[in-house]
Amino acid sequence: MRSALSLKELYQLLIELYGPQNWWPVDSQYHRLNGTDPRDEIIIGAVLTQNTSWKNVEKALYNLKNLGKLSLDFLRKVDVKHLAQLIEPSGFYNQKAERLKLIAEFFNPTEKVEKVSREELLSLKGIGKETADAILLYAGNRLTFVIDKYTARFMERFAGVKGRYEELKSLFESSLPMELEVYREFHALLDEHAKRYCRSTPLCGECPIKELCLSVSPSS
Repeated sequence: MRSALSLKELYQLLIELYGPQNWWPVDSQYHRLNGTDPRDEIIIGAVLTQNTSWKNVEKALYNLKNLGKLSLDFLRKVDVKHLAQLIEPSGFYNQKAERLKLIAEFFNPTEKVEKVSREELLSLKGIGKETADAILLYAGNRLTFVIDKYTARFMERFAGVKGRYEELKSLFESSLPMELEVYREFHALLDEHAKRYCRSTPLCGECPIKELCLSVSPSS
C-alpha cells in the first residue's frame, strides 16, 4: 500500500526534480531602464493570465513594452480601445482591458499592494480568488497560497484530495512553513509538473513520480 506524501515532502520532491522556478517572472532590466515598478508587471500579468496560457500573456506584455509602457500609470492614461488592441494576444481583450483600467486606478500608487486586504481585491469587478491571491503573494509579499486549475487537478489525481478553492488553500497554508519562497515555489512547481505530465489528458507513463500517484495503477 502506498503511503501518502506530506505536502512538505512533495515540495522537496518537486524542487529536486525541476529546480527553483523563480516565479513570478519580471523583466527587471526593462524596469530599471524605464524607471517603472516590477510589481506593476506582476499585477498586470495576473489579470492577463485569466483564461489563457502564459505564452499568450508574454505576447501581450511584449506589446505593452514595445508599443506602450509596462506600467500601471500607462494603463491609467491609455485609451481603453487602444489597450485592448495591445493585449489582444491574451484573449478576452476587451474585458481584460476594462479590468486592467480598473485595477490600475485601484493600485494608485502601486505601494497600496503592500497593505490592501484580500476582501478589498475580491470586491473589484473581474478579480477572483486566484487573481487576488497571485497579486498578494507575488506583488504584495503576502502569505496567501494560490490555487489554480493545475494545482486542483494535481491534488485530485495525485493525492485523492478534491475540494473547493478555500478548502485547498487552507490545506496548503496549514501544512507548509509560513515562508514566501515556499509558497511561491510550490505553486510554480505544481504548475510546471501539471503542464509537463499531469495535463488534461495525463502523460502518466512518462511521469517521474507516477509510483507515488494515487490515480495510477501500481502495475502501470
